[in-house]
Amino acid sequence: MRALLLAGLALAALAACNGTGDAVATGNSTAPAASQASDGRPFAVQDLGKFDEPWAMTFLPSGLLLITEKQGHVKFVDLGASTPRLGTVTGLPDVDYGGQGGLGDIVPHPDFARNNIIYLSYAEAGEGDTRGAAVARGRLVLDEADGGRIEGLQVIWRQAPKVSGRGHYGHRIAFGPDGKLYISSGERQKFDPAQDMNANLGKIVRLNDDGSVPADNPWAGRGGVTAQLWTVGHRNPLGIAFDGQGRLWEHEMGPQGGDEFNLIEKGTNYGYPIVSNGDHYDGKTIPDHPTRPEFNAPEITWTPVVSPAGLIFYSGSLFPQWRGNAFLGGLSGQALVRIAIYGNKAREAERWDMGARIREVEQGPDGAIYVLEDARNGAGGRLLKLTPAR
Repeated sequence: MRALLLAGLALAALAACNGTGDAVATGNSTAPAASQASDGRPFAVQDLGKFDEPWAMTFLPSGLLLITEKQGHVKFVDLGASTPRLGTVTGLPDVDYGGQGGLGDIVPHPDFARNNIIYLSYAEAGEGDTRGAAVARGRLVLDEADGGRIEGLQVIWRQAPKVSGRGHYGHRIAFGPDGKLYISSGERQKFDPAQDMNANLGKIVRLNDDGSVPADNPWAGRGGVTAQLWTVGHRNPLGIAFDGQGRLWEHEMGPQGGDEFNLIEKGTNYGYPIVSNGDHYDGKTIPDHPTRPEFNAPEITWTPVVSPAGLIFYSGSLFPQWRGNAFLGGLSGQALVRIAIYGNKAREAERWDMGARIREVEQGPDGAIYVLEDARNGAGGRLLKLTPAR
């Protein structure tokens, strides 16, 4: 795979980036910056370079790393080269950039090594002043002529209905051990659609890999967007991941207080906006989960909030003491959070100050933990590699 990368696209050569969407190398001009001191943390931090509003990342079976940038770019990074190399992927959809909207998640098909199919989520403009999230898939082709491109891009899912505003898209995507595609769909700051069975806003959606509806979805017999639904009653889910037992977990931002970490169970209702452990920003009280036991309650809530983003379950060898634990980033919390899982229960085990908003977390094929900082105030967001502290 490395032979397919453009030799002239070394990260170090991009140190003079002018903010047009290319990555920026940091530290030494010929190599990534040296690992920083752990500052009492159980890991050392290596700075691998800056990206323009990075939002998500994923590793391909070859070890190649793909990173989305919110304005509508995908970068690929070969971390296995003596000097990390960077390229650009073309053939992307038009994105509706603004507010929380833009290019979002990126995930390979479970059989990517054979079919080269990649999935993207993004904000899409609609009629008038409306927009919504969409998921598309296409075939990723890497070559020496143009670096990389996506061919045959096809939209397989859309939020319905499209609404005004540029918040709470959610649009995290994950494949389950059942081979199905799961999509987190935010309620778009409209509250009530999370409980509307004729909308797919504020829901977790489950689809076949081509976007069709599985026959065993809980409301498949009702047809329309209702047939897509797996769970309902969510606010702004910005992380979904499967644990080693094949269970789906999700986290979402609460309103004023009440961020949630949930075990996702087929056909259940998580209660928003009827219940929440937070309150509305205008000061109106929302009843807490214990007042309505018919709704599925979160395993963890946070007040003050951490503003969770990105989610993995660790299974690598570099940190054997953390196998089976979940990791998520904190945006307002500017932290990396470790969550211990006990059967169907969970608790926050540790929280490390990262000094920046953390947008994304991934496990690399080398067992290292990779995090993306959220770009703020015109500054790029760094890609960081975490390895055991010495």
